[in-house]
Amino acid sequence: MKLTTKGRFAVTAMLDLAMRQNRGPVTLAAISERQHISLSYLEQLFGKLRRAKLVSSVRGPGGGYNLAQPAQSVTVASIVAAVDEPLDATQCGGKENCHDDRRCMTHDLWARLNDKMYEYLDSVKLSDLVAQQATRKSAVSVLQDKRGKEAAVSA
Repeated sequence: MKLTTKGRFAVTAMLDLAMRQNRGPVTLAAISERQHISLSYLEQLFGKLRRAKLVSSVRGPGGGYNLAQPAQSVTVASIVAAVDEPLDATQCGGKENCHDDRRCMTHDLWARLNDKMYEYLDSVKLSDLVAQQATRKSAVSVLQDKRGKEAAVSA
């Protein structure tokens, strides 16, 4: 069981959008280039994200996409659900017919895992991911600056 590219790419694209939100509408072409995701695939995903009211589009020159809700109110679970990504570890898709049209012995185990996955993804906000990226970039800058100073001292 794994999250497919549809869900992963949707979360990645939404994170990219959220990180650049304060600069105005973000084009799918720019997201495509930065994240190495096919433009046509992004168009499909953003159609679903727009219908779920997670993003809004701006037409015309300087157009693109904006978040339709504050990043702190958008969860990873809502993004994944918006693009119709199934989060299901059961073999039967929750129908309880996985073993000769009956419930298998481990059905409850996998169903509980589904609940935990959803619970976790629902607890992670888009704003949390933006903050993580900001912290990560800050740490990389500090490390690069420190290395630059060490190189200058040893020269």
